[in-house]
Amino acid sequence: MNPMSYRNRLAGRIVILAMALLAGPVSSSAARAESSKVVSVPALAVSVIGGQQVGNVHYVVLQIERDPQGRGPTILFSESTAGSAVDDVWKDGARTALIAAAKVMGEDERNWRLTIKNRSRYSLAGGSSASSAIAVGIIAAWRGDAIHSGVVLTGVIAPDGRIEEVGDLPAKLQGAAAANMRSMLVPKGEAKTPEWDLFELGQQRNINVVEVGTLQEAYEMMTGIRP
Repeated sequence: MNPMSYRNRLAGRIVILAMALLAGPVSSSAARAESSKVVSVPALAVSVIGGQQVGNVHYVVLQIERDPQGRGPTILFSESTAGSAVDDVWKDGARTALIAAAKVMGEDERNWRLTIKNRSRYSLAGGSSASSAIAVGIIAAWRGDAIHSGVVLTGVIAPDGRIEEVGDLPAKLQGAAAANMRSMLVPKGEAKTPEWDLFELGQQRNINVVEVGTLQEAYEMMTGIRP
């Protein structure tokens, strides 16, 4: 399938999904609908196909709203459709992302209710490398900020907002290029290692590789706004 065609189709599905989320049970009352916010954020993953690592971009749709009774944090994972299933490590990463996002925002995560739906061309997403992108998406949804198109982030988020190392970055860069991304954000110190030089690979694929060490740095790169 043509990468641009797939990306356009996926973007269209994300819009439909966002509308469905807003119209669903979690937004049934007028008061809750006003406080409910939706955003989609790209993330990178690697699948093994025919014995080869294949990088790809998937999209995470996030809906966040305030729990007036402070019973949270509550995270609901929507996994009912093809390409939406995620493993337990992925879910744990999303929970850590919520904690980190709340800390950056100066919010009490017990007041948040989050619904997450992963949109991937593959059956199961795993690992925690999408957690930093999820943290960016949570803040953007809560603040109402727009995420720049063409920018993708990979990295494991820590509760204090640090972005920690991940693996398979050359394959992820290939996936970012196939999805026509312009910039790829990676954990600090991982762009150039004894195993790879992402700066050089990025030049070959017309992708600007940028190292980020914290959630604040990543958020500014993905939105143009310092949280």
